[in-house]
Amino acid sequence: MAVVALPLVLSGRADLAVYAMLGSFTTTFGRNLPYPRRGVALALVGVAMTACVGCGTALAASADPRAGGGGAVVVVAATAAVAGAAKFGCDATRLGGLGAVLLLFSFAVAANSSATAADVLPRTALAAVASLVAWALAVAGRLVHPDRPERLAVAAALRALADLLDTEAYDAGGGTRRERYRATAAVLEAYDALGLAPPPGARRSSRDADCVRLADLVWSTLVGSASRPPQDLPAPEALRAQARVLADRRARPPLLLPGLSAATVATSGGGRAGATAPTGPPSARPAAVRASELMTGHRPARPGHAPVRIVPALRMTLGTGASGGLALLLGLGHGYWAAISAAAVLHSVNARTTAQRAVQRTLGTVAGLLLAVGVLAAHPGPVALTAVIVVLEFLLEYVVVRNYGLGVVFLTPLALLLSDLAAPVSAEELVFDRGLASLLGIAVGLFCALLVAGDHAAARARRALAACGRAAQQAERALAGGPGPPPPEVQMRLAQAVVELRAADDAAAGELWSADIDPVELATAEQRGYRLLERLLHHRWD
Repeated sequence: MAVVALPLVLSGRADLAVYAMLGSFTTTFGRNLPYPRRGVALALVGVAMTACVGCGTALAASADPRAGGGGAVVVVAATAAVAGAAKFGCDATRLGGLGAVLLLFSFAVAANSSATAADVLPRTALAAVASLVAWALAVAGRLVHPDRPERLAVAAALRALADLLDTEAYDAGGGTRRERYRATAAVLEAYDALGLAPPPGARRSSRDADCVRLADLVWSTLVGSASRPPQDLPAPEALRAQARVLADRRARPPLLLPGLSAATVATSGGGRAGATAPTGPPSARPAAVRASELMTGHRPARPGHAPVRIVPALRMTLGTGASGGLALLLGLGHGYWAAISAAAVLHSVNARTTAQRAVQRTLGTVAGLLLAVGVLAAHPGPVALTAVIVVLEFLLEYVVVRNYGLGVVFLTPLALLLSDLAAPVSAEELVFDRGLASLLGIAVGLFCALLVAGDHAAARARRALAACGRAAQQAERALAGGPGPPPPEVQMRLAQAVVELRAADDAAAGELWSADIDPVELATAEQRGYRLLERLLHHRWD
């Protein structure tokens, strides 16, 4: 943001710096992806972000929403359509964070600006250049630490396993469901980052040998812990120490701590103690690639999955359209903030998290408005204002992954100051418009979340239960099929099904529509899956 905005501000074009800043939001996507996949994802996001700025500016130039009338109505309808499309696209591609909200924000700021036909190309070009700069900075780390995303993913799996082994409820049955689910999901994400899939020993690349062995250690410990005494399991403190080594940028291979090296050889690598993991190029691992595709969702979606994505997108469209329309009827200045607030509230998993976000956003907005008043009261110049915006962006990205409400504290003044940088108005008007529009959007968003309450989450939970049963049956047939090791896809499908079962049940628990699934049946299916994963692991060893 600083790299693309400061040159424009210093040259006296602070009004254009805003559109460069919008393009720089590209870096907020795909930050946990390995560098090759991150480059592809950010390229697509950069195109989308540029398109939002370009289309929004073109709409502002043709509809002139600031004059009111039909043009303002068209912009409200277009904003709602973009919100729904952004939500659908981010859910379909599994882009986390505030993805849909940032795309909507870029479009709304451009569509509600004062623009002529001559402004379309320069603003679009600035957004495109900023997206390109953001892309370059986001993948530049590959030149210094090419394996850092993989290291961080494996470190997260080590910490999740340590939390499972540390839990007070841990016993011979394998610990609590919550910690076991988190550890399983974390190790699947680690394998996904490595471009591999369990079980250990199927195929290995020498470039990430230490990370792969540690991922295998987590996997074999996780699925084999139910039948192993606590003294035979790695110490949680050793796992966390190993995670710190992986996260240390200064650490170079070998990355294995002495206390875990022996355990890695004994419990992973595809065999008993002393076994050597086979290596080979990625092209020699078709089964692993297919399993990884199954895990990451890079496959054609089944028709039955569509309602899971359509309903949240429908909520987003209705919420942003209704809040923007009400703001227009009430004559609020900067009425698009109501639509953005509604979108932020609706960018959630279910009705329960929507209500939680509504409370967090209300409190965060109040605190953020006070912070914005303090900044605007100092009457900063364009350069100082840009510096404050950059600092707020950093704080937002740092805290929002830890607490959404704290993120809103910095998001609110960030949006206000961006508006003031583009078109300066009185501080009282900005704060008043922002406060009323935000409260309106939060209320409308929460209402839409409760109104559009279908059985999509319940249907997802039922499908997940059925899929877990099918995967378990396939695993049992593979175990009874002969002495040879089952295909890697069998274990991968079962692990993915168990994780999806827990995620689907959590999502359904937060909706108004009951899934009507016996909790005992769900817990039994989950335990059956973990027991079969352990049997598959030992069957492969034998």
